Amino acid sequence: MQHPLNYKYLRIQGKALAENTMYPKGVFSMFAQMIQDGVMEQEDADLFNELGDWFSENLPWPPQCKRQEAVVCWFKTENADEMMKMIRPALWLLERYDQPYFLVYTNTPGEIVYEDHYQIAAKTDGVLQIDKLQPSWSPED
Repeated sequence: MQHPLNYKYLRIQGKALAENTMYPKGVFSMFAQMIQDGVMEQEDADLFNELGDWFSENLPWPPQCKRQEAVVCWFKTENADEMMKMIRPALWLLERYDQPYFLVYTNTPGEIVYEDHYQIAAKTDGVLQIDKLQPSWSPED
């Protein structure tokens, strides 16, 4: 799935920040939270667990993620077709449960500390930067 603007990496993320990265939770963390919170009906949780099993078999777990280090995972767009085909039902479930998500593309994910055929993991600085509101640059009325 080569993006028309030639982005190298794709991430599916929500709005809630992960405590260890101060970065929006990824799609798998979003579902883990939903299942833990009992948000989904059992049939839908079973569907996601089936999808999760497929990803567990086909997408290696970066060791940094297993250790809950401050890293963020990204799909490689050059090899994302199969991953996206399998993730579509999960996106449908997010929509069904009114969970906002975003597809984020980048060429600058940060320092890459893990890489396999389908994904990378990149370090985050662990600190959310909040800039002061700058003066308006819009034309005055």
